[in-house]
Amino acid sequence: MLSHHEFAKLILVKDAQRPLELDRADLDTLLEHEFVALEKRPSGQECPRITQRGRSILKAVGLRH
Repeated sequence: MLSHHEFAKLILVKDAQRPLELDRADLDTLLEHEFVALEKRPSGQECPRITQRGRSILKAVGLRH
């Protein structure tokens, strides 16, 4: 189960308009649960992006977008 802090980070990833830098521990948890994936940008930077599983968990708690 996600902590409140990790859940908040998932929402930030969902709403991000540009690349985010997350705490590595938070990112590792979200990656482990497959709520986010790392997307490689043309610049070579890896950016977290929400997955379908991540969208599903947010939808289940009433955060639809």
